[in-house]
Amino acid sequence: MPKKPFLVDSSLYNIDNVLVDLEKIREYNSQRFEMEQLTAIVYENFDDKTCVGYKDLSDQEFWVRGHMPNFPLMPGVVMCEAAAQLSSYFVGRFNMFNGAVMGFAGMEEVKFRGMVRPGDRLIVQSKMLKCRKFLVTAAFMGIVHEDIVCEGIIKGFPMSNSLESDSFNAEQK
Repeated sequence: MPKKPFLVDSSLYNIDNVLVDLEKIREYNSQRFEMEQLTAIVYENFDDKTCVGYKDLSDQEFWVRGHMPNFPLMPGVVMCEAAAQLSSYFVGRFNMFNGAVMGFAGMEEVKFRGMVRPGDRLIVQSKMLKCRKFLVTAAFMGIVHEDIVCEGIIKGFPMSNSLESDSFNAEQK
């Protein structure tokens, strides 16, 4: 059975050629400390709505001690967080929602196909599928050693930086 094609052909980027480092990612993403799940961006193309970044994993990741002792595996939810952060970076970088911070809106068709362990480099690819007034939808893939380890569809919505004016929060009141 032939391998499933990547969202972004790996011949289009050089994983060792960092375009955007962690400091620059922080200009677009709010996550800090143990919740930062991107190390660098190595490809971005607004015309075809694609982006590639990676997370270098060490034995100091917050999940190593407990997931699972003596055989640490990156939790699937953390892989999905890396995909969300890559997609959020892309939306912010190209000002698709006037500088709004992106909030998590849902996931579909998520599959986990392999293990990610300390010492691995998780390459994350994202391709924007739809960008509507209040929702962005993107396909994503996580890749380790040229193997797809996770994939799915992620959705996000623009939210204001102030919870008081956030329309989602207002609906909750």
